[in-house]
Amino acid sequence: MVSADGHRPTKAELVRLGIGFTVSAVACAIPWVALSTVILPRVFELIDNSSKEAMLGLVNSIGAIVALLANIIFGTLSDMTRSRFGKRTPWIVGGGIITGLAIGAIAFTRNEALIIFLWCVAQMGYNMMLAPYVAVMSDRVPDKVRGTISGFYGAGIAVGQTLGSVVGAAFLRQGQSGLFSAWMMGLGIFSLTGIFVVAMWPREKSSRFEEQSEHVTVKSVLLNFRPPRHAPDFYYALVGRTLMMGGYWMITTYQLYIAQDYIYAGDPNAKDKAATIIATMGVITLVVSLIAAVTAGPITDRLGRRKLPVALASCLFAVGAAMPLFFRSPMGMYLFAAVAGLGYGVYNAIDQALNVAVLPNPKEAGKDLGILNLANTLSTVIGTAMTSLVVSIVKSSMHVSTTPAVAYAWVFGVAIVIVLAAAALIMRIRNVK
Repeated sequence: MVSADGHRPTKAELVRLGIGFTVSAVACAIPWVALSTVILPRVFELIDNSSKEAMLGLVNSIGAIVALLANIIFGTLSDMTRSRFGKRTPWIVGGGIITGLAIGAIAFTRNEALIIFLWCVAQMGYNMMLAPYVAVMSDRVPDKVRGTISGFYGAGIAVGQTLGSVVGAAFLRQGQSGLFSAWMMGLGIFSLTGIFVVAMWPREKSSRFEEQSEHVTVKSVLLNFRPPRHAPDFYYALVGRTLMMGGYWMITTYQLYIAQDYIYAGDPNAKDKAATIIATMGVITLVVSLIAAVTAGPITDRLGRRKLPVALASCLFAVGAAMPLFFRSPMGMYLFAAVAGLGYGVYNAIDQALNVAVLPNPKEAGKDLGILNLANTLSTVIGTAMTSLVVSIVKSSMHVSTTPAVAYAWVFGVAIVIVLAAAALIMRIRNVK
């Protein structure tokens, strides 16, 4: 019950940490998912319908590269920060404000190049906040209750991502005014989230007089960015999460297009019906993932197991992804939301605790968790690139300019293979049960 920073938190402090992780996870996931999976795709559709998949893949890929670098850089810099506010707090607050301002600015342009630039700035700010934020799990949460706190954090992500789809669909129905309001929502929420979370958590102790592990020079700073060596479990966890989330984003990022061009292919009212499907899926996923996330964390704390539940959750997601292949109808998507949502909820509840368990050096938690959180950005690249590639190959082979329904059947198939590969890699971890 002693955290890595040497403090034995009281019950009240653990409750505050849990509330901070949960509420901020919900608050960040709602606008991020709404904007990236619903609003941004509609903006590209309005700009050029024929290249919407390619543009969405491009902006996510470039943004993910920025996020990838930002995760490592700001995670490492937070490890090295010495201030009276602590080493994580300044980055969490500053990152949230930068993210909010960049997202708000997108509302005032329809220039594709400028949208890409601003989305990259938002990705940088978001990961400036996220890398030190996740490191707090290692710094200040004792191992004995880490599964429970991780579970509530996972529940927050699951609820927020689900509500993000519902909120995005609601804004979509409002037309142009809804698109503007969605960007303004992102501006407000991200700007305030970092401030809220550091106010909710027990105050971080000053790091001003904390000794550096070595004398600070240009060489020592660069060496701090070096990935961990001789840590195979760390890399199994990294690649496994990357593939699992890649399969998730293959479907989730393109859910608007899947509903329009696969479920309702040829229907003149496809756009309106697609918004209804997304909203209903959101409600279903919200219920099952919330139940899974809240229960899975405490259960794994009691059992003392992390690896096997994470792998089984990946397999459950694969089963859910097969549903739209067997049932090309709204019911198929609802079954996907229920089964895959359950698997994703369990996965989110335990995965962060697994990540902390495979860290080779707790003193470099910011850097190493930043590397593990590369999965969040790499998976976006893999997911959007794979879907875009599959769609492009099918369109080229069929010599058509619009997306045929069969293209998304292939997308589901590829996603299933990737997710099952993720489960196999997680099971190769040796030093975590």
